[in-house]
Amino acid sequence: MSRLSTAFSKGRPALVCFITAGDGDTAANLDALVAGGADVIELGMPFTDPMADGPAIQAANLRSLGAGTTTRDVLLIANEFRDRHPDVPLVLMGYANPMIRRGPEWFAAEAAACGVDGVICVDIPPEEDDALGPALRENGIDLIRLATPTTDTARLPAVLEGSSGFVYYVSVAGITGLQQAATASIESAVARLKGATELPVAVGFGVRTPKQAGAIAKVADGVVVGSALVELCDKLDAPEHLAKLTASLAEAVHNARQLA
Repeated sequence: MSRLSTAFSKGRPALVCFITAGDGDTAANLDALVAGGADVIELGMPFTDPMADGPAIQAANLRSLGAGTTTRDVLLIANEFRDRHPDVPLVLMGYANPMIRRGPEWFAAEAAACGVDGVICVDIPPEEDDALGPALRENGIDLIRLATPTTDTARLPAVLEGSSGFVYYVSVAGITGLQQAATASIESAVARLKGATELPVAVGFGVRTPKQAGAIAKVADGVVVGSALVELCDKLDAPEHLAKLTASLAEAVHNARQLA
């Protein structure tokens, strides 16, 4: 089994935690997420024009780019993370330009060599899978696709085809961090996705608190938290803050169905 499939096969929902590479002491921040109980790590690749990210992650991108973070730096962070945490799944999340500007084959091979398990590319639609998908699959990296509230029945098969690892359900038709969808709509969407695929379904966007995460974990296979964690990366003693919040989120997510 892959690291990702193992993370979603523990008999409980998984906590997926996102931070931006190069924003603060990334190595210490990643270690804090693992220590707090994160099951999967999403590492954001900083980009100048993020279309799906809200103010918190936009600010993190600017801080990271201002510090001079490059794609090579992100891969080095990933490689060092893998050395420290051989069993924790690591997913790179970002946009097409940094992933394909040197060629998708280069990026996929480098990511695989650094121990990356999956990639989420926000702005390559399924219809343009050839731009990155084949190179990732050839290197054993899962391509994790996004489904949204506007992904209708006609389009869903295209989203799921070629997707692996898990399906990321974006719970709102908007950007990260600013709002959360109603629980009923999330439950309905997850049921529809699980009726169409055997892949785990993780829900993100707008999830900020343990209470929110626990409610989603009752119906989803995983819960993704990003902006609430990213905001802590700009604080003094960021790792301490991150570990504390992650532990609270992990407890809520892991125990959600026991309390249902």
